[in-house]
Amino acid sequence: MSVKSKNSAKPWTDPDDAPELTEADMLRGTWQVAGVPVTAKEGKALAKAAWRGRPIGSVKDQHKVPTTLRLDEDVLQRWRASGKGWQTRAAAILAAHAPLAPSKEAGL
Repeated sequence: MSVKSKNSAKPWTDPDDAPELTEADMLRGTWQVAGVPVTAKEGKALAKAAWRGRPIGSVKDQHKVPTTLRLDEDVLQRWRASGKGWQTRAAAILAAHAPLAPSKEAGL
């Protein structure tokens, strides 16, 4: 028969684990938005609205389109070696040199 050792470690409990807030806890508290007291109903509505969807301003009018572009290996290495944001810089240069209208040879 195996007996539990008296020297075994106690299970670890994270001291930062706080219990879930209940509705009663929420009613006892004071809701504030930007330091201004608001009612619990207003606070809940603002909190719910703040968590829905993407942050304001994060979605641009002109979306990026994933594509495949074949480049010479040394060209790609130089772009990557130029540091963080290389794709944005490359896109800006391509946009600056993009034709304003389709060419007749493109067949568009």
